[in-house]
Amino acid sequence: MGTMVQLRIAVTAALVGLFLIASACTASMGEMSPTPRSTSPTMGETGSPTPFRDFAPLVKGFAKGGEVLFIHTETSDPDVATMLTNMMGPKVIAVSSLAQVPASLLGNVYAFTNGVRGGGPFGFQADVFDSVPGDRGYTPLRALHLVTWKDGATPTELRSAEEIKSAEARGDVTAARRDVVVNMPVLAWPDGQR
Repeated sequence: MGTMVQLRIAVTAALVGLFLIASACTASMGEMSPTPRSTSPTMGETGSPTPFRDFAPLVKGFAKGGEVLFIHTETSDPDVATMLTNMMGPKVIAVSSLAQVPASLLGNVYAFTNGVRGGGPFGFQADVFDSVPGDRGYTPLRALHLVTWKDGATPTELRSAEEIKSAEARGDVTAARRDVVVNMPVLAWPDGQR
């Protein structure tokens, strides 16, 4: 019977110890940053974790009348890379060879230079995409079009490429294509997500 009592005491002591360790870890986690970290080393390093907070943040835009979420990763133009980096935080990389991608392999994105205030790159409404994943011809590579409301027009929030084309046909806006390509994968869209 003495051995059985000693075993119970040892098991109880072990459980109490585990409980105390778990409590201490939980309490100290409340003081830690909530940012998850990768356990994989970065390229060229060993044992040095890469913080996820350095990844591109999700950005709100529009397509087909609904909201989308996307990221900016690279652009063909160094000035646009700097602007997007300043706007979003993590570095958007300039990759000049993106400018060589044939137009037939590009989607379109419309950025507003004036009009309704919002979260777009120029401080106006969010960008508008002409396609989302699942659409025929979808690609994350986008030709940049700058949309400008004309004097005398009443700016409204435009949420689709079709609305932009209609506003352009009425003479309310101009949509000028720039020689800039931006890699902007859409991660969530009306009725879908990756």
